[in-house]
Amino acid sequence: MRTATVARDTKETAITVTVDLDGTGTGTIATGIGFFDHMLDQLCRHSLIDMTIKAVGDLHIDDHHTVEDTGIALGQAIRQAMGDRAGITRYADAMLPMDETLSRAAIDVSGRPFLVFKADFPREKIGTFDTELVREFFQAFAMNAGITLHLETLYGANAHHIAESLFKAVARALRVAVTVDPRQNGAIPSTKGTL
Repeated sequence: MRTATVARDTKETAITVTVDLDGTGTGTIATGIGFFDHMLDQLCRHSLIDMTIKAVGDLHIDDHHTVEDTGIALGQAIRQAMGDRAGITRYADAMLPMDETLSRAAIDVSGRPFLVFKADFPREKIGTFDTELVREFFQAFAMNAGITLHLETLYGANAHHIAESLFKAVARALRVAVTVDPRQNGAIPSTKGTL
């Protein structure tokens, strides 16, 4: 079973995340941040990774701690669920159109975390959600999942569409990257013999 549960408790947030890499994309997500819940639901649905995410944070201050800490906990859960990464596809990419917007994601489930993020938002907020938190989430997620993640919006005019296309592109690439490739026959997908 490629599953994991991570609990993260700080003075700023209390977060519990459970994932099943071999799920069907079902999720129960509650962070107290409506737009963020919508994005996490897209990540869950399109990656086919089952996710249960419960976050209680200091939203009276702002959304930053909750978004970043959710990225940390989700990344840690996915990393744990992959175990030694034996047999996974490892590399994947996805182009994701959403109306006038086109975004792409490329992933290497390498154990070497890195984020390249190239997306500009035409406004600072989507409803009450700070658009700068999209990058903060993916930074925390990539570092804690142990993945190299390149994200770019090639073009787009609507901030909601830009954010959603990024989350969906990551979901589609992640779905392939963590899938067990039967041709690998359980081998670690690296000439080093470890990831």
